[in-house]
Amino acid sequence: MEIILLENILNLGNIGDTVKVKNGYGRNFLLKQGKALRFSKENQEFVNKKKDILNKKNIETKNKFKEIAKLINNKTFEFNKESKENGELYGSIKPKEIANLIKEKTNAEVSPSQIILKNELNKIGIFKVDINFHSEVKALVSVKIDKIQSK
Repeated sequence: MEIILLENILNLGNIGDTVKVKNGYGRNFLLKQGKALRFSKENQEFVNKKKDILNKKNIETKNKFKEIAKLINNKTFEFNKESKENGELYGSIKPKEIANLIKEKTNAEVSPSQIILKNELNKIGIFKVDINFHSEVKALVSVKIDKIQSK
């Protein structure tokens, strides 16, 4: 499927680029989220006319995310969870839990889909977690997992 991008997308392209993507990705994500239009001459002309507005919107979004990234970058967020004797948790920590803790501690809006886990957080320890806000804005936070102290 050929599409025209309406915003910068990491590893895909920039505003106004015409790219080929798999049908499911294009239809279910890019088109549905308003990040792209199907390729046609009319849509290409439309995007070329609107490119300045789209670039301005992109810069505003990027600046908003830069502020949030500054607020949380290199911070450590702690979880206290029940664990087995060997240090494994009874369940793993999910992006939604991390997003909720970040909001609770810093009042910064982070979507669970922006949180990139390289591996499961299912042991006691300190883990690095990438947060991808925008194709040009990223943050790195630490997640520290301790076991609940028994009485």
